[in-house]
Amino acid sequence: MKFNLIVLAVFFAVSLRAANHPLEPLNKKELELAGKCARTSPQFPKEGMFPLIVLNEPPKEEVRAFSPGKTFRREALIWVFEKKSNQTFQVVCDLKKQSLLLWKEEKKAQPMVLLDEYEKLPVIVNKDVRWQEAMKKRGITDFSKIQIDAWAAGHLINKDFDDGRRLLRAISYVKEKDMNFYGRPIEGVIVLVDMNAEKVLEVIDTGVVQIAEKSEQFDAKSQSPTRKDIKPLKISQPKGASYKKNGNEIIWQKWHFRWSLHPREGLVLYDIGYEDQGKIRPVLYRASVSEMVVPYGDPDGNWAWRNAFDAGEYGIGRLAAPLEKGKDIPDNGELFNATFSNDNGKPYERKNVVGIYERDGGMIWKHWDIYSDKNEVRRARELIITFTTAVGNYDYAFKWIFGQEGGIRQELDLSGIMLPKGVDAKNLQDPKLHEGGHYGHLVAPNVVAPHHQHFFNFRLDFDIDGEKNSVMEINTRSVEKGKDNPFNNAIQMEEVVFKKEGESCRNMSLEEARKWRVFNPNLRSSLGYQPGYILIPEDNTIPYSRAESGVRKRAGFIDYHFWTTQYHPDEIYSAGDFINQNKLGYGLKQWASNDESIVNQDLVTWYTVGITHVPRPEEWPIMPVAHLGFKLLPGGFFTKNPSLDLP
Repeated sequence: MKFNLIVLAVFFAVSLRAANHPLEPLNKKELELAGKCARTSPQFPKEGMFPLIVLNEPPKEEVRAFSPGKTFRREALIWVFEKKSNQTFQVVCDLKKQSLLLWKEEKKAQPMVLLDEYEKLPVIVNKDVRWQEAMKKRGITDFSKIQIDAWAAGHLINKDFDDGRRLLRAISYVKEKDMNFYGRPIEGVIVLVDMNAEKVLEVIDTGVVQIAEKSEQFDAKSQSPTRKDIKPLKISQPKGASYKKNGNEIIWQKWHFRWSLHPREGLVLYDIGYEDQGKIRPVLYRASVSEMVVPYGDPDGNWAWRNAFDAGEYGIGRLAAPLEKGKDIPDNGELFNATFSNDNGKPYERKNVVGIYERDGGMIWKHWDIYSDKNEVRRARELIITFTTAVGNYDYAFKWIFGQEGGIRQELDLSGIMLPKGVDAKNLQDPKLHEGGHYGHLVAPNVVAPHHQHFFNFRLDFDIDGEKNSVMEINTRSVEKGKDNPFNNAIQMEEVVFKKEGESCRNMSLEEARKWRVFNPNLRSSLGYQPGYILIPEDNTIPYSRAESGVRKRAGFIDYHFWTTQYHPDEIYSAGDFINQNKLGYGLKQWASNDESIVNQDLVTWYTVGITHVPRPEEWPIMPVAHLGFKLLPGGFFTKNPSLDLP
């Protein structure tokens, strides 16, 4: 027994030695320890599974107090799900002591879709006689040629099944040898499955709709011949990259930050700071995608429930796509792996899912003096850290872009395949196309792409030169004609400091060039500015689902573009921890309703960016990338242009 304890202690020490900072993600051995810690506890259910195992992030004050060589806590946050009893538990384990710190049941909560469920759902559906009959009505007898996609249940129309059971829906497509089976939807057939009982509850068949004869493919082989007039374009750094790595820390052009690929949130950045005159000044403590939602705008009962919460229902990090040099990132980039745990609590590695690279940023500043004929110009360089997630038919690339001028941009690239709806019409002139109303656009014979929207909520935990910050809104207006504006040319900027959370729930205003500035009210520069960063909107949209709709009740974060709340460490996901099958949602809307003070407090700002997608035939069979995002630019943080020292 003594020998075993010694071996176990050595094992723990070795497994924990790899982490050299409190914010490093759990490594393979730590994930194993976390699974073991939960599994060996007396509360662990007989058939327990692990939807999530991640680092239980330590308190801010401990992270701020950390110095190299200093010991620090290592804890795991674990979600345990038991199918038989349909119970979900939240667990926290001390990895160093292998002891439980928390075991809490989450009542009426359903965690994310399990990896195992993606495989089981098609098998369950394929065996169901009702579904088979629906396929036969459409002339399909070889069920191996059907692709069955798993969807979270969304809004339930049939209340008979709205009793807390763990549900998934199944959508069917005619599968071809190539990858774009989405071009041949089997419209009108939706299957509802109880995943715990592994039983089909309901097969909805609203009638036979013409299935497209073929699906346009987009691989190089199917597009042959491809263009021959493209000459090589190479990006190289013969002396290597300019950034440095230290564990999960990146240091580049005075920027310092850490990163992790979280199975739910995807790419998370921590402890972002800028080195100014030898001192690293904090800007953001944590930046991440808090939630996503894709509401579809077709009122057909087979479509109205389709409102995918890609982070909370599926996990965008877990669905990270492998990246390729020269394609997803340029040849001068570097690729990194990520380690997750599976449903059984066993670690596995995803290869090449995070990319980091430098790219040309165009001209950063210039002046040509016409009198002396002198030209001073500098060329910019940017650092990009990125990952791409493939959630079914859609692909999303998230890029955090760091600039030498002190700015940070979030750039979202949307691509993939639009979700198709089968219709009897083959062309625009066919009257059948208009029988159901104008809720989509024809993109191929017998295929409509319904109108829809994509919303992304970003959680931005600013700590500008310290944790105590405030936030203001900046509006720009014309001045009324009068003695203060005799020539009608005056432009006035108004700054309003928000005092309470409720005041900060705001939308964009093109009319007023609206921006928001987070600042430290306790400091002033030599010019008198209180150091801050300005959130500058780019393209955005408002939600078109009505306020009474199911998706608006679940996704309260899309009610406004900008929110600010007082920092609470458990307020991470803007639609709540457990959005799967949650009818009302819980999260940002409720937190802001507390109306806490946001003056000189530790604050979190939340920004919702969206796009309204009215499909075009030019976006079929695969979408050219659509871009959206926002900027964070220094506003009074520096006393002059920080890129003046560029060679």
